[in-house]
Amino acid sequence: MDPSEGLKRLLYDRFLHFSHVTEQIFTTEIDEFDNLARLQGITSYPNNMTTVHVIDCIGNNEPINNKSIAEKMNLSKASITKISTNLLKEGYIKRSRMNDNKKEVYFSLSSKGRQIFEVHAMMHEIIERRFISLLNSFSESELQASLKFFQTMIDQSDNIVRGDGRA
Repeated sequence: MDPSEGLKRLLYDRFLHFSHVTEQIFTTEIDEFDNLARLQGITSYPNNMTTVHVIDCIGNNEPINNKSIAEKMNLSKASITKISTNLLKEGYIKRSRMNDNKKEVYFSLSSKGRQIFEVHAMMHEIIERRFISLLNSFSESELQASLKFFQTMIDQSDNIVRGDGRA
């Protein structure tokens, strides 16, 4: 057996553990958002992070249509239509049409939606600071190796999602 085989198996085990913990973190992300929103005095907000991420996508790209939101978020157009309908009804977004294209509907944030957008940005700033702080203990070469590892994993995952499935 290759001497590094044990290390590779340990890395795989740690990767699986990391994946499971990451899933758990994503399920508690709405709780972190909830706490931040309340600290900002916001009492009404979407109850799931996908909807918050749609608000974020609109805020970062307004004006934007359903098709573009779906493409940017890698979600179905039907899902975005359902979410945007609810966001309109709840007053988080506004609908408009461009002067040169009366058929196409575009979305932008209302003031209520802008508050959610800003709280979401705050949350990501906190998460980013936490992440970067963790990396302060890594050397430059360790950071490069980590970057190479993550890029390799992303590339492999993209291949699997696209159906290439190359190992």
